[in-house]
Amino acid sequence: MRRFPRRNILIAAAALALTGTLFIIFKSIDMEKETKMPAFINPPGLYDPAPNAYSHIAVVPAGNTLVFIAGQGGETADGSLVNDFRTQLKQTFSNLDAALKSQGLKFSDVVKLTTLVVDHNEEKLKILTEESLRIWPDKKFPVNTLIPVPRLALDGMLVEIDATAVKR
Repeated sequence: MRRFPRRNILIAAAALALTGTLFIIFKSIDMEKETKMPAFINPPGLYDPAPNAYSHIAVVPAGNTLVFIAGQGGETADGSLVNDFRTQLKQTFSNLDAALKSQGLKFSDVVKLTTLVVDHNEEKLKILTEESLRIWPDKKFPVNTLIPVPRLALDGMLVEIDATAVKR
């Protein structure tokens, strides 16, 4: 039986360990690329929020850049407001879209919204849900906190939405 010098055995063991380590490192890098996407989760035990166009939880993996967008209202570029909730909501989403695009982002990159609605009621919730479904037809809704308020910053302003988005 042939004997291998101890030095050769140590070199072979080190090479195997290095190969295994490199495999794990490269596999982790691949997995990190695969999991950079935020996950929207609605855990069992909580009611299904999809009919109201939001998710309970958004998980953003490390290594992403968060982009915070200030509350946008239904005013046009010249500052005018129409006294109609749906029209203002569509303009609000248009304003958010412009802010997102300025950073190379889309609505699918949004993970969190805060929605302020003046004199909130079920009809306004229905409109908000319908317009949200147009933006997120895949129903991967961001987390959203809706807060009824008596008034917003500008006279006649009916809705304001701020957003947090993820830049990968």
